[in-house]
Amino acid sequence: MAITGRVHSTESFGTVDGPGIRFITFMQGCLMRCQYCHNRDTWDLDGGKEVTVDELMKQIISYRPFLKASGGGVTASGGEAILQADFVAELFKACKAQGIHTCLDTNGFVRKYNPIIDVLLDNTDLVLLDIKQMNDAKHIDLTKVSNQRVLQFAEYLAKRNQKTWIRYVVVGGFTDDIASAQKLAEFIKPMTNVEKVELLPYHELGKHKWETLGEEYKLSHISPPSRETMEQIKQVFTDMGIKAGY
Repeated sequence: MAITGRVHSTESFGTVDGPGIRFITFMQGCLMRCQYCHNRDTWDLDGGKEVTVDELMKQIISYRPFLKASGGGVTASGGEAILQADFVAELFKACKAQGIHTCLDTNGFVRKYNPIIDVLLDNTDLVLLDIKQMNDAKHIDLTKVSNQRVLQFAEYLAKRNQKTWIRYVVVGGFTDDIASAQKLAEFIKPMTNVEKVELLPYHELGKHKWETLGEEYKLSHISPPSRETMEQIKQVFTDMGIKAGY
């Protein structure tokens, strides 16, 4: 019986979730409750459309010339792709069989390290790992969950020497301070698998999704960070010999 997954949506020409032009599969379901989430409609574990790997691959293969020519590939995002690790593992296996680069965009909230996690990672060329905040209390305030599983996953990726880019969203009042960036830099500095840090300026692009669902968007009072702030955060990583950009 074919494995099915719940997919929220797909994007055929993504350019910000991994190298090159990418076919992005936004998986349905997430356990974090980030206050700035721009995909609020992906949280529901039972939402989305049920699809098979074969159905998805038919779409992907039609774009393969564009993906290959740009040095791109397929990215599984969300929601949280690891919640459907068995499906994404099969999808990535199928992609690898077609010579297509694979990228896992994840918040690292892994609840159980069963063998399928290794199967998934064995078929993943690049991991984009979001680390929201090193301070656990601030992380809970921002996402409603602890950061312990995220940091454990980061360490697991380092142990596997899994090629990883760290993503850090710069949000006023939550992650735009130098001390928070320094803690993150200190944490990842020994990790030789981490190629760079992507600094993502906070934005309000998902606000309308909260409003459509009849929910309050609590960060309406926060503006995107200034260029000066982004440069200061970037310098923290640069000073520690870590490649960073935004």
